Amino acid sequence: MLTRVTLANGVVVYQSRLLNEIGVMHGFSTRIGGVSPAPFDSLNLGNPSGVAEMRDSAENIQHNFARLFAGLGAANAPMAVVHQVHSCAVALLRAEDEGEYSESTEAEIQDRFSGQTQADAIVSDVATAVVVIRIADCAPILLASDDGRIVGAIHCGWRGVVSGVVTRGVAEINNLGIKPDQMLAAIGPAIGVKYFEVGPEVADAFVSAGLGSTVETAGYAKPHIDLAGAVKMQLRQCGITHIDGGSLCTYDNAVDFYSHRRDRGITGRMAAIIRAVKR
Repeated sequence: MLTRVTLANGVVVYQSRLLNEIGVMHGFSTRIGGVSPAPFDSLNLGNPSGVAEMRDSAENIQHNFARLFAGLGAANAPMAVVHQVHSCAVALLRAEDEGEYSESTEAEIQDRFSGQTQADAIVSDVATAVVVIRIADCAPILLASDDGRIVGAIHCGWRGVVSGVVTRGVAEINNLGIKPDQMLAAIGPAIGVKYFEVGPEVADAFVSAGLGSTVETAGYAKPHIDLAGAVKMQLRQCGITHIDGGSLCTYDNAVDFYSHRRDRGITGRMAAIIRAVKR
Protein backbone atom coordinates (compact mmCIF):
# COMPACT_ATOMS: atom_id res chain seq x y z
CA MET A 1 0.00 0.00 0.00
CA LEU A 2 1.23 3.50 -0.83
CA THR A 3 1.26 6.18 1.85
CA ARG A 4 -0.19 9.67 1.36
CA VAL A 5 2.36 12.24 2.52
CA THR A 6 2.05 16.01 2.88
CA LEU A 7 5.49 17.53 2.38
CA ALA A 8 6.77 20.54 4.31
CA ASN A 9 5.83 22.95 1.49
CA GLY A 10 2.25 21.65 1.22
CA VAL A 11 2.79 19.40 -1.80
CA VAL A 12 1.00 16.06 -1.43
CA VAL A 13 2.53 12.86 -2.80
CA TYR A 14 2.12 9.11 -2.41
CA GLN A 15 5.18 7.07 -1.53
CA SER A 16 6.13 3.41 -1.34
CA ARG A 17 7.31 1.82 1.87
CA LEU A 18 9.55 -0.53 -0.12
CA LEU A 19 11.37 2.34 -1.83
CA ASN A 20 11.56 4.43 1.34
CA GLU A 21 13.22 1.56 3.18
CA ILE A 22 16.16 1.57 0.75
CA GLY A 23 16.49 5.35 0.79
CA VAL A 24 15.40 6.05 -2.78
CA MET A 25 14.00 9.53 -3.38
CA HIS A 26 10.68 9.05 -5.16
CA GLY A 27 7.05 10.05 -5.27
CA PHE A 28 3.78 9.82 -7.15
CA SER A 29 2.49 13.38 -7.33
CA THR A 30 -1.10 14.47 -6.77
CA ARG A 31 -2.91 17.62 -7.89
CA ILE A 32 -2.37 19.27 -4.49
CA GLY A 33 0.20 21.93 -3.62
CA GLY A 34 0.82 23.89 -6.80
CA VAL A 35 -0.01 27.21 -8.45
CA SER A 36 -2.09 26.29 -11.54
CA PRO A 37 -5.66 27.62 -11.89
CA ALA A 38 -8.72 25.52 -12.72
CA PRO A 39 -9.19 23.19 -14.56
CA PHE A 40 -5.51 22.39 -13.91
CA ASP A 41 -5.64 23.14 -10.20
CA SER A 42 -3.16 23.02 -8.76
CA LEU A 43 0.04 20.93 -9.03
CA ASN A 44 -0.21 20.45 -12.79
CA LEU A 45 2.91 18.95 -14.38
CA GLY A 46 1.84 18.82 -18.04
CA ASN A 47 -0.72 19.77 -20.65
CA PRO A 48 -3.27 17.68 -22.56
CA SER A 49 -2.30 17.11 -26.17
CA GLY A 50 -4.29 18.60 -29.00
CA VAL A 51 -6.23 21.09 -26.88
CA ALA A 52 -4.50 24.37 -27.72
CA GLU A 53 -7.30 26.54 -26.37
CA MET A 54 -7.12 24.91 -22.94
CA ARG A 55 -3.50 24.80 -21.78
CA ASP A 56 -1.73 25.68 -18.60
CA SER A 57 1.25 28.02 -18.83
CA ALA A 58 4.79 26.69 -19.07
CA GLU A 59 5.68 28.95 -16.15
CA ASN A 60 3.08 27.30 -13.92
CA ILE A 61 4.26 23.82 -14.87
CA GLN A 62 7.89 24.73 -14.23
CA HIS A 63 7.01 26.24 -10.88
CA ASN A 64 5.02 23.16 -9.92
CA PHE A 65 7.93 20.87 -10.76
CA ALA A 66 10.19 23.08 -8.66
CA ARG A 67 7.80 22.76 -5.72
CA LEU A 68 7.59 18.97 -6.11
CA PHE A 69 11.37 18.56 -6.35
CA ALA A 70 12.01 20.91 -3.43
CA GLY A 71 9.48 19.13 -1.25
CA LEU A 72 11.21 15.81 -1.88
CA GLY A 73 14.70 17.19 -1.25
CA ALA A 74 15.75 17.38 -4.89
CA ALA A 75 15.70 21.14 -5.46
CA ASN A 76 17.45 22.20 -8.68
CA ALA A 77 18.18 18.61 -9.70
CA PRO A 78 18.30 17.99 -13.48
CA MET A 79 15.17 16.29 -14.82
CA ALA A 80 15.23 13.42 -17.32
CA VAL A 81 12.02 13.17 -19.38
CA VAL A 82 11.03 11.55 -22.67
CA HIS A 83 8.30 12.09 -25.25
CA GLN A 84 5.77 9.45 -24.23
CA VAL A 85 4.10 7.77 -27.20
CA HIS A 86 2.41 4.65 -25.73
CA SER A 87 5.20 2.40 -27.00
CA CYS A 88 7.40 -0.29 -25.50
CA ALA A 89 10.61 1.70 -26.02
CA VAL A 90 12.99 2.15 -23.07
CA ALA A 91 15.57 4.96 -22.84
CA LEU A 92 18.76 4.36 -20.84
CA LEU A 93 20.56 7.15 -18.95
CA ARG A 94 24.00 6.06 -17.69
CA ALA A 95 26.44 7.75 -15.36
CA GLU A 96 30.20 7.90 -15.86
CA ASP A 97 32.17 4.96 -14.46
CA GLU A 98 32.64 6.71 -11.13
CA GLY A 99 28.91 7.34 -10.93
CA GLU A 100 29.22 11.11 -10.76
CA TYR A 101 27.19 13.63 -12.69
CA SER A 102 29.50 15.01 -15.36
CA GLU A 103 29.44 17.41 -18.27
CA SER A 104 28.91 14.49 -20.64
CA THR A 105 25.95 13.29 -18.58
CA GLU A 106 24.52 16.80 -18.59
CA ALA A 107 24.95 16.95 -22.37
CA GLU A 108 23.17 13.62 -22.75
CA ILE A 109 20.21 14.89 -20.75
CA GLN A 110 20.03 17.96 -22.95
CA ASP A 111 20.41 15.90 -26.14
CA ARG A 112 18.15 12.95 -25.29
CA PHE A 113 16.21 13.52 -22.08
CA SER A 114 14.60 16.92 -22.48
CA GLY A 115 11.50 15.49 -24.12
CA GLN A 116 12.87 14.72 -27.59
CA THR A 117 13.41 10.94 -27.25
CA GLN A 118 10.32 8.87 -27.97
CA ALA A 119 9.98 6.25 -25.24
CA ASP A 120 7.69 5.20 -22.40
CA ALA A 121 10.25 4.06 -19.88
CA ILE A 122 13.52 5.38 -18.52
CA VAL A 123 16.22 3.43 -16.70
CA SER A 124 18.96 5.39 -14.92
CA ASP A 125 21.94 5.05 -12.60
CA VAL A 126 22.63 8.80 -12.48
CA ALA A 127 22.39 9.71 -8.81
CA THR A 128 21.73 13.41 -9.35
CA ALA A 129 19.17 13.29 -12.17
CA VAL A 130 15.49 12.82 -11.38
CA VAL A 131 13.70 10.45 -13.76
CA VAL A 132 10.16 11.63 -14.62
CA ILE A 133 7.16 10.17 -16.40
CA ARG A 134 3.76 11.88 -16.64
CA ILE A 135 0.37 10.25 -16.16
CA ALA A 136 -3.34 11.05 -15.90
CA ASP A 137 -4.98 7.57 -15.89
CA CYS A 138 -2.22 5.32 -17.28
CA ALA A 139 -0.43 3.19 -14.70
CA PRO A 140 2.99 4.42 -13.53
CA ILE A 141 5.60 1.98 -12.27
CA LEU A 142 8.70 2.95 -10.30
CA LEU A 143 11.47 0.35 -10.15
CA ALA A 144 14.69 0.15 -8.16
CA SER A 145 17.47 -2.33 -7.50
CA ASP A 146 17.49 -3.39 -3.88
CA ASP A 147 20.50 -1.13 -3.23
CA GLY A 148 18.80 1.80 -4.97
CA ARG A 149 21.66 2.39 -7.39
CA ILE A 150 19.64 1.63 -10.51
CA VAL A 151 16.11 2.94 -10.96
CA GLY A 152 13.42 3.04 -13.60
CA ALA A 153 10.10 4.64 -14.36
CA ILE A 154 7.55 3.14 -16.76
CA HIS A 155 4.48 4.79 -18.31
CA CYS A 156 1.91 2.02 -18.83
CA GLY A 157 -0.95 2.90 -21.12
CA TRP A 158 -2.88 -0.03 -22.51
CA ARG A 159 -0.93 -0.01 -25.79
CA GLY A 160 2.38 -0.08 -23.97
CA VAL A 161 1.21 -2.86 -21.68
CA VAL A 162 0.12 -5.20 -24.45
CA SER A 163 3.26 -4.43 -26.48
CA GLY A 164 5.56 -5.29 -23.57
CA VAL A 165 6.83 -2.04 -22.04
CA VAL A 166 6.88 -3.56 -18.54
CA THR A 167 8.93 -6.55 -19.66
CA ARG A 168 11.30 -4.32 -21.64
CA GLY A 169 11.83 -2.00 -18.68
CA VAL A 170 12.63 -4.88 -16.34
CA ALA A 171 14.93 -6.44 -18.96
CA GLU A 172 16.91 -3.20 -19.29
CA ILE A 173 17.62 -3.21 -15.55
CA ASN A 174 18.45 -6.92 -15.74
CA ASN A 175 20.97 -6.10 -18.50
CA LEU A 176 22.78 -3.89 -15.98
CA GLY A 177 23.35 -6.89 -13.72
CA ILE A 178 20.27 -6.71 -11.49
CA LYS A 179 18.19 -9.87 -11.27
CA PRO A 180 14.39 -9.59 -10.96
CA ASP A 181 14.48 -10.93 -7.39
CA GLN A 182 16.76 -7.97 -6.57
CA MET A 183 14.24 -5.43 -7.86
CA LEU A 184 11.53 -3.51 -6.03
CA ALA A 185 8.45 -2.12 -7.78
CA ALA A 186 5.77 0.40 -6.85
CA ILE A 187 2.61 0.90 -8.92
CA GLY A 188 1.09 4.37 -8.65
CA PRO A 189 -2.41 5.76 -9.16
CA ALA A 190 -4.19 4.61 -12.34
CA ILE A 191 -7.72 4.36 -13.66
CA GLY A 192 -9.57 1.58 -11.85
CA VAL A 193 -11.31 -1.34 -13.50
CA LYS A 194 -14.77 0.08 -12.67
CA TYR A 195 -14.12 3.06 -14.95
CA PHE A 196 -11.86 1.62 -17.66
CA GLU A 197 -14.43 0.58 -20.24
CA VAL A 198 -12.91 -0.47 -23.57
CA GLY A 199 -13.95 -1.75 -26.96
CA PRO A 200 -13.66 -5.41 -28.00
CA GLU A 201 -10.43 -4.74 -29.93
CA VAL A 202 -8.69 -3.58 -26.74
CA ALA A 203 -10.02 -6.53 -24.76
CA ASP A 204 -8.79 -8.87 -27.52
CA ALA A 205 -5.34 -7.25 -27.36
CA PHE A 206 -5.13 -8.03 -23.65
CA VAL A 207 -6.20 -11.61 -24.26
CA SER A 208 -3.60 -11.98 -27.02
CA ALA A 209 -0.92 -10.62 -24.66
CA GLY A 210 -1.73 -13.31 -22.10
CA LEU A 211 -3.61 -10.87 -19.87
CA GLY A 212 -7.10 -12.24 -20.38
CA SER A 213 -7.68 -12.58 -16.64
CA THR A 214 -7.53 -8.78 -16.33
CA VAL A 215 -10.46 -8.34 -18.73
CA GLU A 216 -13.72 -8.16 -16.81
CA THR A 217 -17.15 -8.50 -18.41
CA ALA A 218 -19.46 -9.61 -15.60
CA GLY A 219 -21.90 -6.83 -14.77
CA TYR A 220 -20.73 -4.57 -17.59
CA ALA A 221 -22.25 -3.84 -21.00
CA LYS A 222 -18.73 -3.61 -22.49
CA PRO A 223 -15.39 -5.08 -21.40
CA HIS A 224 -13.46 -3.38 -18.61
CA ILE A 225 -9.71 -3.64 -18.00
CA ASP A 226 -7.89 -3.97 -14.69
CA LEU A 227 -4.85 -1.96 -15.81
CA ALA A 228 -3.02 -2.02 -12.46
CA GLY A 229 -3.73 -5.74 -12.22
CA ALA A 230 -2.27 -6.27 -15.68
CA VAL A 231 1.02 -4.53 -14.90
CA LYS A 232 1.27 -6.31 -11.56
CA MET A 233 0.80 -9.61 -13.37
CA GLN A 234 3.55 -8.73 -15.83
CA LEU A 235 5.94 -7.71 -13.04
CA ARG A 236 5.35 -11.06 -11.35
CA GLN A 237 5.83 -12.90 -14.64
CA CYS A 238 9.20 -11.16 -14.90
CA GLY A 239 10.14 -12.59 -11.50
CA ILE A 240 9.61 -9.49 -9.34
CA THR A 241 7.96 -10.39 -6.05
CA HIS A 242 8.46 -7.20 -4.04
CA ILE A 243 5.60 -5.05 -5.35
CA ASP A 244 3.85 -2.15 -3.65
CA GLY A 245 0.73 -0.18 -4.60
CA GLY A 246 -1.75 -0.79 -7.37
CA SER A 247 -4.97 0.09 -5.55
CA LEU A 248 -5.33 3.86 -6.07
CA CYS A 249 -7.85 4.97 -8.73
CA THR A 250 -7.35 8.28 -10.53
CA TYR A 251 -10.94 8.47 -11.80
CA ASP A 252 -12.53 7.82 -8.42
CA ASN A 253 -10.53 10.38 -6.43
CA ALA A 254 -10.96 13.83 -7.96
CA VAL A 255 -9.55 15.51 -4.84
CA ASP A 256 -6.11 13.96 -5.21
CA PHE A 257 -5.81 13.01 -8.87
CA TYR A 258 -6.23 14.25 -12.41
CA SER A 259 -8.07 11.86 -14.74
CA HIS A 260 -8.07 12.21 -18.51
CA ARG A 261 -11.20 10.10 -18.85
CA ARG A 262 -13.19 11.59 -15.97
CA ASP A 263 -12.38 15.15 -17.04
CA ARG A 264 -12.88 14.47 -20.75
CA GLY A 265 -9.35 15.41 -21.73
CA ILE A 266 -9.29 18.87 -20.15
CA THR A 267 -7.13 18.15 -17.15
CA GLY A 268 -3.60 18.30 -15.81
CA ARG A 269 -0.87 15.71 -15.49
CA MET A 270 0.72 14.05 -12.49
CA ALA A 271 4.22 12.63 -12.39
CA ALA A 272 6.00 9.57 -11.06
CA ILE A 273 9.56 10.52 -10.16
CA ILE A 274 12.58 8.64 -8.83
CA ARG A 275 16.32 9.19 -8.39
CA ALA A 276 19.08 6.63 -7.98
CA VAL A 277 21.11 6.42 -4.81
CA LYS A 278 24.73 7.56 -5.16
CA ARG A 279 27.26 4.78 -5.63
